[in-house]
Amino acid sequence: MVTELQLRLLPEETANEQALKLVAAREMGETAENIRAVRVLKRSIDARQRIIYVNVKLRVFINELPEESEYQSVEYKDVTDRKNVIVVGAGPGGLFAALRLIELGLRPIIVERGKDVRERKKDIALISREHKVNNESNYSFGEGGAGAYSDGKLYTRSKKRGSVDKILNVFCQFGASPSILADAHPHIGTDKLPRVIENIREQIKKCGGEVHFETRMDAFVMKGDEVVGIETNTGKTFFGPVILATGHSARDVYYYLHEKAIPIEAKGIAVGVRLEHPQELIDQIQYHRKEGRGKYLPAAEYSFVTQVNGRGVYSFCMCPGGFVVPAASGPKQVVVNGMSPSNRGSRWANSGMVVEIHPEDFPEFASYKELALIKFQEQLEEYCWQNGGMKQVAPAQRMADFIQKRNSFDLPVSSYTPGLLASPLHFWMPEFVTSRLREGLRYFGKVSNGFLTNEATMIGVETRTSSPVRIVRDRETYQHVTIKGLFPCGEGAGYAGGIVSAAIDGERCAEGVAMLIASH
Repeated sequence: MVTELQLRLLPEETANEQALKLVAAREMGETAENIRAVRVLKRSIDARQRIIYVNVKLRVFINELPEESEYQSVEYKDVTDRKNVIVVGAGPGGLFAALRLIELGLRPIIVERGKDVRERKKDIALISREHKVNNESNYSFGEGGAGAYSDGKLYTRSKKRGSVDKILNVFCQFGASPSILADAHPHIGTDKLPRVIENIREQIKKCGGEVHFETRMDAFVMKGDEVVGIETNTGKTFFGPVILATGHSARDVYYYLHEKAIPIEAKGIAVGVRLEHPQELIDQIQYHRKEGRGKYLPAAEYSFVTQVNGRGVYSFCMCPGGFVVPAASGPKQVVVNGMSPSNRGSRWANSGMVVEIHPEDFPEFASYKELALIKFQEQLEEYCWQNGGMKQVAPAQRMADFIQKRNSFDLPVSSYTPGLLASPLHFWMPEFVTSRLREGLRYFGKVSNGFLTNEATMIGVETRTSSPVRIVRDRETYQHVTIKGLFPCGEGAGYAGGIVSAAIDGERCAEGVAMLIASH
């Protein structure tokens, strides 16, 4: 017999499968030996009160074993002789577009400016060790995209755009833990995600697709007002409709589109800092107890949002048990991001703490029109580079010092391996941002006692929260509004905000291409 239970349990009762079997036996009046297996279908932590509970939905197998897999697989067939579709970028948008193309009987050709997910790790190491940024292989560019080495969080609010469950099941099919199907905030981990990405790539190649690394798209091949292919830096030209999934840091793509008068529009972004606390302190605050998480609870997370003078101030991409990492993608830039390994086991917690901005908030950049906030990002990242000593050292300030507009004469030990330099962020960052950030942090300190502390470090700057440009497209076909054969996709096109939403958008763009090809 198979049945399902919805339970509210103490953390120790959910520690492992054996503990859950004992709970199921107790709840159902069965002997423990009759409970052959349990599967967690949904799991979330309720830490609102001093007694912490874990809400779980269990599937219980009584006197029988599960026959089906924990996840649903997709069948991918050979597309060697099918029509080609060019996918520019091998981040989640591009990879899931390619997989969906194969499902639809089309042959993906992926071109990725960076290196494969393992090779780019060597270039990422050089950023911390030698302060060298490879323009084409870094935390933003390369197989897996910006998410591959900056966390692998799979939580999304984009439920209406497509099937989140399908995306999570596909990740499981290629090696992710089935626990992501149950967790309220699923997370693969930076240490586990690269292997999953490699497995996806090998599947694409096995089905007859192509993957070209260190191959940057430099121009479209046009036939009238239709994109029929791309030219690359290697001298190779590839022909077919184009899914453009280049990510939010490929500024050269935005400049190219602007130069060619291909319609794009400026959109709002959010900028600020990475805020780093001791994880032990966040555990104590969020779990409302001095002992923190204890033996059976995970590293605690937080999420804050408020409004200050007409703009949102909020935490972004919270990384419990994580690290702050250097995310520059070019010269004269210091940009920071956050990541966590799968065990979320470091002694630090970090998140982006950012302020919403709109193009009209900085009229001094208005002459750049659609590129206004790109120019703003570039200027702020260069200021950060200058204030960090013109290396990948990041300027930083203690949290309470920032609130009080006073210099920090020393800094806490940080996870940021290139190093920190005490700097008055309150002085050189834009007043539009710092004044709102200051009020937002004061409010967060009131609603979460102990959060506002000088043991926390604000590290500059966080500017890559989303794309500063939207590449306009038709709502129904996902094709560009004026250029046939061009399908702007994912975060870089302004239509996604994370791994799962980018993957969903990749699938939708693949379906748009299939409709175009079918109409010919």
